Amino acid sequence: MRKEDCYYLGKITKLHGFKGNLILHLDTDEPEIYKNMESVFIDKNGMLVPFFFETIGLHSKNKLLVKFEDVSAEEAVKLVNKDIYLPLESLPELDEDGFYYHEIIGYKVIDSRKGEIGQIKNVNDSGVQDLFEVDFNGREILIPIVDDWISEVNKDQKFIRLQTPEGLIELYL
Repeated sequence: MRKEDCYYLGKITKLHGFKGNLILHLDTDEPEIYKNMESVFIDKNGMLVPFFFETIGLHSKNKLLVKFEDVSAEEAVKLVNKDIYLPLESLPELDEDGFYYHEIIGYKVIDSRKGEIGQIKNVNDSGVQDLFEVDFNGREILIPIVDDWISEVNKDQKFIRLQTPEGLIELYL
């Protein structure tokens, strides 16, 4: 499996007990939809390797408690801090205006007052507030991702129409 055919689901964060159980931290708002998975892909030295679950269950808010088939307690230690992935085709369907961050990279951003702003180069979700990173003629514009500001997501024409507060875009121009 190639990494570009998959999406990042989360990370193995630590051991749980002494029998090879692991805690998976999921990068999702709905961890319960993943509690019946059969397997995941783990990034081992740049290659995605399939691992099948012996047991899997919800542990806490965004965490699963798992044990992989044929993985000893000693081998489980080596999996801590590894990233986990699933194939893109396994992503749950979203409503018409919903989107996954990976699929909007390259979309045009159109502001209701300023018109076309630029193209989404990345989505920064490492802070308290997720941000569109928009390229405006070589300059970076950071726009908070706020549901109330998104008036249209056009997947066919690949653009997102926003109604940003007055002055936000001007800060960068």
